[in-house]
Amino acid sequence: MPGGRPKQGMGLHSQVLARLGPAITAGEYPAGTVLRADELAERYEVSRTVVREAVRVLESMHLVESRRRVGVTVLPQDQWNVYDPQVITWRLAGTDRPRQLRSLTVLRSAVEPAAARLAAEHASAEECAEITEQALGMVATSRGQQLEKYLVHDVAFHRAILRGSRNEMFARLGDVVAAVLTGRTQHEVMFTDPRQEAVTLHVRVAEAIREGDGPRAEETMRTITVDAMQELDVLTP
Repeated sequence: MPGGRPKQGMGLHSQVLARLGPAITAGEYPAGTVLRADELAERYEVSRTVVREAVRVLESMHLVESRRRVGVTVLPQDQWNVYDPQVITWRLAGTDRPRQLRSLTVLRSAVEPAAARLAAEHASAEECAEITEQALGMVATSRGQQLEKYLVHDVAFHRAILRGSRNEMFARLGDVVAAVLTGRTQHEVMFTDPRQEAVTLHVRVAEAIREGDGPRAEETMRTITVDAMQELDVLTP
């Protein structure tokens, strides 16, 4: 089991979370496992107060449930807040990464084409300019193995479209999309350079939104999400 003194450089409760959260999402502590605060404090060499702070965060994610005289019980996966960006990040770091990536890509396939169509109908001139700027940034960083710089523009592009849809539910998924795009890059579920066809499609989405062409924006974004799934089939068979 993971243990030992947490590393320096972040708050103690954050350090405990960085060990305990991934252990739970990876299944090292199956549903129904009872974790004792005093045992956790000893294992991570921190105070019970620090453990309680970490547990409160895990409870907010519905990963665990704390009861007096019982302890901290790990909850079944179907009760987790799977939309929490931190939960997504932890799951992507685990052995279940391929299935998690596919699940998230299916979600994107359902949401982002509709968001692109709505953005074409409702986004302001400033938002259209932001979407275009980020698409051009993706073009500028798509060669020469600049994946980290490319990621910044990619995340901003998709966030801007979700916001521009004027649908508050879609807009709140910006953190989810950011987490999956970041996870793909950090865990090298990407080609060395983004495929130029995919980059061009992002530019075409920006053009369609700027021109107010909802059906074209929707269809082009759908092609992007289909291509993303096909990439996963190649990179995480």
